[in-house]
Amino acid sequence: MKVMGVDPGLETTGVGVVEIRENKYFPVYCGCIETKKYKSIPERLKKIYSELNRLIVEYAPDSLAIEDIFFSSNAKTAFNIGQARGISILAGSQNNISIYEYTPLQVKLAIVGYGKATKKQIKYMLKVILNVEDNFFTNKDDAWDAMAVALCHASYSKFNSRVEGLKI
Repeated sequence: MKVMGVDPGLETTGVGVVEIRENKYFPVYCGCIETKKYKSIPERLKKIYSELNRLIVEYAPDSLAIEDIFFSSNAKTAFNIGQARGISILAGSQNNISIYEYTPLQVKLAIVGYGKATKKQIKYMLKVILNVEDNFFTNKDDAWDAMAVALCHASYSKFNSRVEGLKI
């Protein structure tokens, strides 16, 4: 199984791809799609869509996990994130990929086991789980967050498949 995780944003959209084989996680890709602030919103959304579509074609994930919107006191920021989420969902669904959404709390619980985990704790656990060095990830937190979303889905789907296999 291959999972693509997306941390949506208008300025920076994080993307992480992880492959799961024999109960082991293998990081495949971790990066960001960045847009320029001086470009129009339609141009920026088009770039996010086309780059995400390209990555979907290149890495052929079985599912796409996307971080759900968190509450933001800035309405403009929330709208922009919502637009980037919509474009990400569209790219996945147009490629016939199953879409799953996870809240930041679910992601933190799946990766660290603590819903109020810090970025530093998440990064540490990602390195441990994936057995990678710091230089595997970019300096952008969005890429780390996207990989965490991908691993969150991998964890939840593994758990769900085990539960479904139980006979009560």
